[in-house]
Amino acid sequence: LPPAVFPLSCVVQNYSWGKVGLESEVAKLVASGDPLVQIQPDQPYAELWMGTHPRGDALIRDNRIPQKTLGQWIADNPACLGAKVKDAFQGHLPFLFKVLSVNTALSVQAHPNKELAAKLHAQFPEHYPDANHKPEMAIALTPFEGMCGFRPVEEIVSFLQNVPELRALIGEVAAEQLERSGSDDPRGVSAALRVCFTRLMKSEKKFFVDQLNMLVKRISQEAAEGKDTSGSNGDLLLRLHSQYPGDIGCFTIYFLNLVRLEPGEAMFLGANEPHAYLHGDCVEIMACSDNTVRAGLTPKFIDVLTLCEMLNYTPAPSSSKIFPAAQSQLDPNVYLYDPPVPDFTIMRIEIPASIKLYLISAMDSASILLVIQGTAVGTSTAAASEMSLHRGSVLFISANESISLHLSSPDGMLLFRACCLL
Repeated sequence: LPPAVFPLSCVVQNYSWGKVGLESEVAKLVASGDPLVQIQPDQPYAELWMGTHPRGDALIRDNRIPQKTLGQWIADNPACLGAKVKDAFQGHLPFLFKVLSVNTALSVQAHPNKELAAKLHAQFPEHYPDANHKPEMAIALTPFEGMCGFRPVEEIVSFLQNVPELRALIGEVAAEQLERSGSDDPRGVSAALRVCFTRLMKSEKKFFVDQLNMLVKRISQEAAEGKDTSGSNGDLLLRLHSQYPGDIGCFTIYFLNLVRLEPGEAMFLGANEPHAYLHGDCVEIMACSDNTVRAGLTPKFIDVLTLCEMLNYTPAPSSSKIFPAAQSQLDPNVYLYDPPVPDFTIMRIEIPASIKLYLISAMDSASILLVIQGTAVGTSTAAASEMSLHRGSVLFISANESISLHLSSPDGMLLFRACCLL
């Protein structure tokens, strides 16, 4: 039988927002995973793609396997996905697993649900390349910051009262409508929020650039005088403006929650949830799709009308955006991040130093295993030979195959395993 467990060499994306050189977790993982790789000190290392996406299909590092890439191998051996996954996802791996190293903000964006994705793809295939939804989940590797979902209304109202430049863009009528909307009428609140956010995002370029410049000037002066600018979210405004001067996305900080994740904490981004990653390193998993509707903090194609139409305008506190991990009942070393979509699940596996032999158990789904820290020798009846595992190693594990890890590191191991639990 051909090997069904094998190491992968994964594709790096050098997007401009990525952390540079060895400041990037992506670069550090790649350098540890393959000592022959030269890391360029001035090059951004933004994303590591572990999967079968056509723009970044992982290479198989096992010369006994005739197929060059994971996508080709799965196409030739679809049973490796597991029976249920193979049927549910037409013989394709249903997720793309990534590591992200974010230095400057990513665009303010949302991803469509399946129904909207099909419509956008039919109308504008050049901007929306497929008909699938794209839920995502990010788990912090280092302290991680992002914006996610609409803030509680009282926070937005407070900014409308403290930031006259914001109020000018939204207009008095819409601002008052939001101030008057009561918590006893959630539909009224969402409608008022939609009007305010849409007015902001559709304001005339010259007008919003003038207002933004006034705001930046005022906050810079206040900060120089040692005043507290938190009532205008001053620190974040100046930071985003320095990254994307004159960009409407700078004003979204008054509408969206700032979410801070500690290592191991996660956020789940369902369909139509507005978000923007700001800084830090994370592992991320998503459904296989490239459908992104953008509206700011980006030089790319922006589609403000679609974004404002599709968003989920339900206000909620930032604490509600942290997605909890559940300790596995079967194995106390495993923490499950199991979101409300069928496409993917992530396991965080923390093996303490006291354990010298650990079984990566078989499951009825193909999975991808990433080593963040620690070293081990892996053996499997489905692998051609024993595999040396260390920081940056990535393994593909076919459904119903297991791996025994013989640990050799004094501080245990940290692994992430991406799979599909139907």
